[in-house]
Amino acid sequence: MQSVDLTHHFLIAMPAMADPFFSRTLTYICEHSEQGALGVVVNRPIDLTLKDLFDQLGISSDGEGAEAVPVMFGGPIQLDRGFVLHQPVGNWQSTMVVNEDVGLTTSLDIMRAIADGESPTGLLVALGYSGWAPGQIEHELSLNAWLTVPAAPSIIFELPAEERLAAAMRLLGVDFSSLSDEVGHS
Repeated sequence: MQSVDLTHHFLIAMPAMADPFFSRTLTYICEHSEQGALGVVVNRPIDLTLKDLFDQLGISSDGEGAEAVPVMFGGPIQLDRGFVLHQPVGNWQSTMVVNEDVGLTTSLDIMRAIADGESPTGLLVALGYSGWAPGQIEHELSLNAWLTVPAAPSIIFELPAEERLAAAMRLLGVDFSSLSDEVGHS
């Protein structure tokens, strides 16, 4: 399969996706190269709020609004580690710059800033991430496991989690409910 760079794209799990980690997920790809890919699931909230996470990390916060911010399941790798998707990119200790608008930060300085009310304008906090070995995404695409579309940060940062998958599908002009569970090639 021809090499493709899916950085700053959404991966949309097809209805036939049997993997319980990725069934009905929308994943934002932060990095894709010959070494593999790294992404964050952006539509699967877990039973944890930002306030709960602050408490677990020992970060004091006034809590105002933090109890209403869900933490996402970012993927099955490093579930004990926080990943913050944000815009603007900013100047944090450990940030992967996805593009000029979006960064992925893993350092505590961003969490402390959020607790202090100095949050980036766009924010998604996840535990864990999704990773693919070299060529794995390309192979999965050849099996029709995913649809891809260039990402729209507004879907991540402005919509509730339950609306993100359908919104990404609309970028393709497709209604998710109209997709078949059957996999095939024409």
